[in-house]
Amino acid sequence: MFNKHDTKRDEFMLTGSFASQGYDWWWHSFTARNAETGEERPFFIEFFTCNPALGGMDPVLGQLPENQKMGRKPSYLMVKAGTWGKDHAQLHRFFGWGNVEMRGKEPFHIAAGDCFVSDRETFGSVSLTKEESEAHPEYMCDWGEITWNLKIYKDTAFNVGYGASTPLRAAKAFEMYWHAEGMKTLYEGEITYNGVKYVVDPLNCYGYADKNWGKGFTSPWVWLSSNNLTSNLTGKQLKDSVFDIGGGKPKVYFVPLDRKLLSAFWYEGEAFEFNFSKFWTLTRTKFDFRETDDEVFWHVWQETVSAAMDVNIHCRKEDMLLINYEEPDGRKRHNRLWNGGNGEGDIKLYRKVKGGLQLIDDIHAKNIGCEYGEFDK
Repeated sequence: MFNKHDTKRDEFMLTGSFASQGYDWWWHSFTARNAETGEERPFFIEFFTCNPALGGMDPVLGQLPENQKMGRKPSYLMVKAGTWGKDHAQLHRFFGWGNVEMRGKEPFHIAAGDCFVSDRETFGSVSLTKEESEAHPEYMCDWGEITWNLKIYKDTAFNVGYGASTPLRAAKAFEMYWHAEGMKTLYEGEITYNGVKYVVDPLNCYGYADKNWGKGFTSPWVWLSSNNLTSNLTGKQLKDSVFDIGGGKPKVYFVPLDRKLLSAFWYEGEAFEFNFSKFWTLTRTKFDFRETDDEVFWHVWQETVSAAMDVNIHCRKEDMLLINYEEPDGRKRHNRLWNGGNGEGDIKLYRKVKGGLQLIDDIHAKNIGCEYGEFDK
């Protein structure tokens, strides 16, 4: 069963070969409400680490032309924070490894300047002017000011199993690893964006927390998750439910496994998993992504010997951003990686019975975290 907490997988993973050719990040996303008007707004906070063995007192930015000419790989802690919506933004703050304090083992934490993250809390700030952003394209970000102070409770886990298990972690077998210690996470606190204060309430923050690590990024890149779910059949809000879908094209020992997804649906206390690494479940997956001028759309069909799931999600482009990362080797291969927090759609969950499929529920999802991107080979 996938809902097994394992905080050791939240440890810092950039050891061995990953220390000079690797990334490790801790992602947090949630919905907050304007302290004066009550208007909803989704936010994200991420601590992204890269190539610690190559670092010093100053961050090494891989998109800086002189670093590219010298063949210098990126090396830093990047604190990424931002918001989705019509005036979406991603803001980056970089620290050299000589200015980072970290406990890599459980219980992990990272601290630099006034920024901090652990499994239980995060706080910090990122601030850039328009002039700074435009003068430094190597920062790969927008401009604005954001501060936050949040408590974290990771309620429901998606422990993907074998891919992130200790032997395969030690062997560095996968190009990209994933662990969602909090596919449903309760956040509590405050966040201020461009002078506007927002309140984060654990009862309606629809929070999410996971981590990824490895030596390269998957393409295609897929992520869909939400715990703001309502039954279309009964109108009942599903308070003990969450789904999470991720993957695309994993590589094991450099061998690509084309169009594979890892998915879990925790439905009112019952576990439904669609995980290709658990071969005995005979998981089959089909997915596609398409764009119009105004929206993006995901369709995912997955089935095992015992269940099936049909997922249809859409998100307005005006609410999304093209999120920026550079790979540990210094290349920026994902230049059209759609990323949003306002996705919406429907999911049909089925149980396989003799003679066909039995509908368990038809579910409407909101506040969906969503991503999709591909790069040229």
